[in-house]
Amino acid sequence: MNLPNKLTVARICIIPLMMIFMLVPFGAPSASGEIACRCISAGLFLAAAITDFLDGRIARKYGLVTDFGKFLDPLADKMLVLGALIGLTVLAARASGAGDEVYFRLTATLSFVVLFRELAVTSLRLAAQGAKGVVIAANILGKIKTVTQIVFVMAALLEPVLMGPSLLGTVPFFAAFARYHIISYTVMAITAIMTVWSGLNYFKAYFPLINSNK
Repeated sequence: MNLPNKLTVARICIIPLMMIFMLVPFGAPSASGEIACRCISAGLFLAAAITDFLDGRIARKYGLVTDFGKFLDPLADKMLVLGALIGLTVLAARASGAGDEVYFRLTATLSFVVLFRELAVTSLRLAAQGAKGVVIAANILGKIKTVTQIVFVMAALLEPVLMGPSLLGTVPFFAAFARYHIISYTVMAITAIMTVWSGLNYFKAYFPLINSNK
């Protein structure tokens, strides 16, 4: 197994560890326990996202592209993002407060939108390849979409930590960020837009290749 494939496998192994720290309430109801879990989860997620960048770059640079990597790499990417979104939805459901019910519903909705988009584009790729032998590569919108999803996960995990009472939350202005999820909502909106936009862009470009009469 070459280095890019090892990085891909490592990313898959990181995902369950990340979700354990997101979903298991270690130290609950201790605030410090939740902060530690959020920081560890964010660190694991960032490490996995970095392996995603490295494995593709190394594979292309040194000619190490394999069928195993072509299959496993996109699967690992989807597992990472969807696993993180599921974890964030559970964390939002656990929270209590006036604005947290809306935050939970919007986080769950974003998770569904991302899942629907990934399933739709994957199905389009398979249909286009089967009908015309066309391989649909990731375009710039798809790459921006991935970056916004990574930024959203990091923001949603770390906003309560950085803007919490232990750090910047001692200042009333910054305390409002954590209380009302200002950063998370902002990045969530951008992520939703890019997820839908990139998906529609793929369908506009490649759906005509599929003959609906066959």
